[in-house]
Amino acid sequence: MVVDTRNAPVPHVRLIAIGDEILSGRRQDKHFSKLIELLQARGMKLRAAEFVSDDEDDIVECLIRSFATTDIVFCCGGIGATPDDRTRQAAARALGVPLQLHPEAERLIGERCAEMAAKGQGSADMTTSENRQRLQMGVFPQGAEIIPNAYNRIPGFFIRNHSFMPGFPVMAHEMMAWTLDTRYPQWHHHDAWVEHSFLVFGLPESRITPALELLEQRWPGIHIFSLPSVGEAGGHPHIELGVKGAPDAAAEALEWLRAQVLQVGGRLNPPA
Repeated sequence: MVVDTRNAPVPHVRLIAIGDEILSGRRQDKHFSKLIELLQARGMKLRAAEFVSDDEDDIVECLIRSFATTDIVFCCGGIGATPDDRTRQAAARALGVPLQLHPEAERLIGERCAEMAAKGQGSADMTTSENRQRLQMGVFPQGAEIIPNAYNRIPGFFIRNHSFMPGFPVMAHEMMAWTLDTRYPQWHHHDAWVEHSFLVFGLPESRITPALELLEQRWPGIHIFSLPSVGEAGGHPHIELGVKGAPDAAAEALEWLRAQVLQVGGRLNPPA
């Protein structure tokens, strides 16, 4: 059955990044900015992001809350087969289902082992202890579907609108793009949405705030933002004022806001 999504609201999209190495600073997260980039290219937006430790109980608590929503969620990290990789187990606990070896994942991991053996690295015999350990990376919560991994064939998994993928950016980012294009094309550019901004000089935020409040009353679907700068790196102090929302309403609100800025003494150009 084809579901008509033309009048349906776009689901919220969230990121969950899992790993002690991010929280300790040993690794810098690269998923947040990349997911924003991938979403923007498809006319979608990131709603929220959360960073979670490798502690299984922490991941379970996070996923119980997350599975209770209808959000589109990307989970990166912790799906390997070493003792610090607990995301697969936590997802199964959060859903109350058993773990099981996914047959397609088993096939793909076997193909990967054969490829490596052909290069003189390891064995194609899947009964060896090393390869049995590798098969643990294909043990997913019951009912999961695979997410293909173009980098090395070792798949991620999808269940209950959550996509689980490795922490390695070279793998995860292609898997994110595949998921957006394969599972969620109906939400691409679903809502006409733009964001406009301009810089204002010589104006305190307190003086323009009443106009910002009035703007959101006059254009209910438009959201404003105000990003002050104190003039870092030798620049002039300024405010970046902007609007975001439906194109026509955003254009009207933007022009109105520019006029309000000038009316209360702001400048659109930096001082000489």
